[in-house]
Amino acid sequence: MEKDQVSSQELGYRGASACSAAGISYRQLDYWARTGLVEPTVRGASGSGSSRLYGFKDILVLKIVKRLLDTGVSLQNIRSAVTHLRERGVEDLARITLMSDGASIYECTSSEEIFDLLQGGQGVFGIAIGKVWNEVEGSLSHLQAENVSDGAISAPTDSDELAARRKLRGA
Repeated sequence: MEKDQVSSQELGYRGASACSAAGISYRQLDYWARTGLVEPTVRGASGSGSSRLYGFKDILVLKIVKRLLDTGVSLQNIRSAVTHLRERGVEDLARITLMSDGASIYECTSSEEIFDLLQGGQGVFGIAIGKVWNEVEGSLSHLQAENVSDGAISAPTDSDELAARRKLRGA
């Protein structure tokens, strides 16, 4: 399989790349991994000198955790939400909107559910996971990844027109 054809499921991202894509510090990443909030599913740390590898879904969850924390949701409630999200398939996540009133987190999969929450009259905020998904994909396209099957490091993909033209010219 060529590098360009490797699916995102077969790629792992080192801590620095995961931090950059999720918008968190390395200290947060390390703490969340050590406490089991968001552990790397591609490869965990196995002693001194080994590096964790995070998959796409891991980074998506990291970014969601960051957004929930930024809006004041307690870490205890976030842990419950992360446990629930882990049980979902990656494709399911893109159709979910997480809503919170600051105390509880609700999963909404239809506009009717969102409307019902808003009708309660209490202030809520929402995180459309599909939008976060697209943001993470965009961030990761500019970062190095490691192919899980052979350990090869893939260079960031060139997404701008000028870089694509240079590549075609062989410059």
